[in-house]
Amino acid sequence: MQTDAQSDPHRADPHRADPQREPAGRGHLTTEQRNPRSTDLDSMPVAEVLALINAEDESIAGAVAAALPQIESFVNMTVAALKRGDRLIYIGAGSSGRLGVLDAAECPPTFSTPPEMVVGAIAGGPRALTRSIEGAEDQPSAGEQSLKELELTAGDIVLGITSGGTTPYVHGAIAYARQLGCGTGLLVCTAGAADADQADLVMTVIVGPEVVTGSTRMKAGTATKMVLNMISTASMVQLHKVYGNLMVDLQARNDKLRDRGARIIAEVAGLAYEAAADLLVTAGGEVKTALAMQLLALPAEEARQKLAAVEGSLSRALAKSGS
Repeated sequence: MQTDAQSDPHRADPHRADPQREPAGRGHLTTEQRNPRSTDLDSMPVAEVLALINAEDESIAGAVAAALPQIESFVNMTVAALKRGDRLIYIGAGSSGRLGVLDAAECPPTFSTPPEMVVGAIAGGPRALTRSIEGAEDQPSAGEQSLKELELTAGDIVLGITSGGTTPYVHGAIAYARQLGCGTGLLVCTAGAADADQADLVMTVIVGPEVVTGSTRMKAGTATKMVLNMISTASMVQLHKVYGNLMVDLQARNDKLRDRGARIIAEVAGLAYEAAADLLVTAGGEVKTALAMQLLALPAEEARQKLAAVEGSLSRALAKSGS
């Protein structure tokens, strides 16, 4: 006679989901649920695995699009703080924390921002960037401590990044930031994230179950990177760090960026490449200054002063001079 386990292959396999079973722990989170399209992942040929991952990734842009109004509100809050001289601080654990640190690290070379303007903090500290530090995310007090080490002030904006919305480290940081009067945001990738309403603004990007159950470095990680790119880039555009769609505030500190800077100057100012490269050197590697020098016929220091008078906006400097 067959037992229930023998007659029901889903019950016999402990890896198969039981639809009648009540969720436990974090099992109710969409990021922790099983994806019905990948239940046979381990028996698929490589081509099918790749096609499935690609198909799942196609849905991410739509999920981000649904959160654009909240992202816009967060950008506006961030721009106001950065204009005051305050900071944007990303804080997260694991993949979420690494993505925050990455986005912050890219701002100085891309937009010539001071390193302290956009900052990333990760549970477990710098060592957690290259290896997993178990348990680092489980203490709310650790999130508070990370912000204390950054000497958080009331004008700063703190964005907690937690795919499942439950990370104690992140929620501890948000609670502390609110105590100080900081503006706060939370970026989550699951519906109904626990305690999400403790932040001033919640950006919810629902990506659905991962191809590998619970592996939020995949779709949730991709969505997180997209949103962080939007936040930092849109904020820097509002701070006049680009001219048109050109990266005129880059720091030309290596061959690639010196070449890019020279090409930007050549295109905008109508110069030969060699002349543009020489002008960039004269401007101390500052593309925007070089353009103001050429287009406004000014020496470097006067060009910098003209730009400073219009909050660094090359467009406004040119318009004001009638160029």
